[in-house]
Amino acid sequence: MSASLDRRRLVAGLAGFGLAGPAAAGPLVPTPGQTEGPFYPVTIPADHDHDLMRVEGAAARAMGTVLHLEGRVVDRWGRPVREALVEIWQCDAHGVYRHPRAPLQEMADPGFQGYGRTLPGPDGVYRFRTIRPVPYPGRTPHIHVAVVVPGTGRLVSQLYVEGEPLNERDPLFRAIRDPAARERVLMRLEDGSAIEPEALATRVDLVLDL
Repeated sequence: MSASLDRRRLVAGLAGFGLAGPAAAGPLVPTPGQTEGPFYPVTIPADHDHDLMRVEGAAARAMGTVLHLEGRVVDRWGRPVREALVEIWQCDAHGVYRHPRAPLQEMADPGFQGYGRTLPGPDGVYRFRTIRPVPYPGRTPHIHVAVVVPGTGRLVSQLYVEGEPLNERDPLFRAIRDPAARERVLMRLEDGSAIEPEALATRVDLVLDL
């Protein structure tokens, strides 16, 4: 499937996820901050759009199960945060990061972008097309995420697969003690075939402490 997904099909597929909800009636629990990790890009790659499944010039798309990750960037009152930049980065289907200091570079998937960024719309909605995260030694499956708001700061966190057995053995996941804060970083993977055949989909709102 091309990177330029039909917008009407995408919006229709996301309707069940309730992305266009109203502002919150009360203060929301902020997304907890977590470590950036050692594999944030040394330099931003030339191909850094929202679609991590394809790299410009690569012959094939990335290996792994397609995951459509969507949500809203909002403040504690559920209001969209404008001018936010959302970044994600993660390992490929072999557990290898696109980073010069990451091990097993000879096994890296050349079709996986590894890093992407996007600017949410005026409603705060962001979207990425990536892979379902996989584990690697010492870590449960996760996706790194960062939100940069000019003049405000940068939130860095990690997103985890709900129900993944490795979560409770992962030191960074376990460091989030508050159940409500844990809820903020859990991805509930659902059937995403309305968006793309054989894909998964999830919604995670990123709540800034504003």
